[in-house]
Amino acid sequence: MKKNIALLMVLALLVCMAGCGMERQEESVVDPSAFRVGAIYISSRNDTAGYTYAHHSGIVSAMESLGLDVETQLLIEDNVPEDDEQVLAAVDSLVEQGADIIFGISFKYMDPMEIAAEKYPNIMFSHGTGFKSNETNYNNYFGRIYQARYLAGVVAGLKSLELGNDNIGYVAAYGTEYAETASGINAFALGVQAVNPNATVYVKTLGAWGDEQREYALATELIEEYGCGIISQHCDSAQPQFAAENAGIFGCGYNSDMTSAAPGAHLTAAIWHWDVYYRTAIDTAMKCESAARFVHDMGGPSYYGGLAEGFVDVSPLSENCADGSDKAIEEIKNLIISGKWDVFSGVKLQVSADGTITVMDDDLVDNEGNLVVHAGGGSVRNQVISGSMNYLVEGVQYID
Repeated sequence: MKKNIALLMVLALLVCMAGCGMERQEESVVDPSAFRVGAIYISSRNDTAGYTYAHHSGIVSAMESLGLDVETQLLIEDNVPEDDEQVLAAVDSLVEQGADIIFGISFKYMDPMEIAAEKYPNIMFSHGTGFKSNETNYNNYFGRIYQARYLAGVVAGLKSLELGNDNIGYVAAYGTEYAETASGINAFALGVQAVNPNATVYVKTLGAWGDEQREYALATELIEEYGCGIISQHCDSAQPQFAAENAGIFGCGYNSDMTSAAPGAHLTAAIWHWDVYYRTAIDTAMKCESAARFVHDMGGPSYYGGLAEGFVDVSPLSENCADGSDKAIEEIKNLIISGKWDVFSGVKLQVSADGTITVMDDDLVDNEGNLVVHAGGGSVRNQVISGSMNYLVEGVQYID
């Protein structure tokens, strides 16, 4: 009788599993050696610093960690401008070469990749820094780089106190046209002001994500005409750091550690650990039953990681940094990672010259005097930070 009851219970459980949607997850039948990763870069795969270099390094690291052969399984179309026809041609080329997933790694690749995802429903598409997606084979990815920019701002602020110079320059790709650039400028400025409330961040914009000649020229203009003792940046190359080095001042880079490029100037850089995302995306793509499940298996249409996920950080602080920088950065990281505090809120940090942190309620105000968040208020919503922030905070001076 006991055996019969046990048998009935097992049968009932099996029926429940079949009827209640409890499906067994199976490993992918994809042969890893046959899987191909495609990537479209806006500049050269051979760059040694900056935006494309950081992404390429992340893809290579991710593939190696998954046991894929970079030489034979990574397909690249580089130096592709933000032109719809040329992006679509790059996609066609990668598809013809056998790419299973294609990463598009510049903001304005977004629209042509949307078209390509519909054209090639059996290929997975993943777009960096944009916001478009579909429900099947096309997602987007970005991260809370503003958290790292705030940390770099604190380092710059401490150095400005040491120098006795309240003028800090910032070479930006764009200004308030894009939330990505506006939030970056604002986070950096708030980090500076946490240390040096008298500081002004002077911003010059390129009107492009990268232009090496103008990046250097604008940094030089900020140094010579506005007396900036530190240069930060949101642009693709290390040219602003070269300008800082040649002028005998200091700087904060972006995308990759630029200390080796400008050893006498560089303090730290807001950086990405792109391999964190690429490892997840490639592994998911290899395990998908079909391209139509990619967005579902990635957990949704958008990836937005930060310090807590190890996706963004600052590069190791150089010997050029002021005393107290390491202590301040470590304490602020802990606050952000713990979820107790974030950059764009009505709670501000005060950082003393020795790196000690004080937390206080204070209004977040833009540079036209408009209230953004009242003292003690919660953080600005993610959708605003990543999609619609179109103002600059108090203490930022935009130069036409």
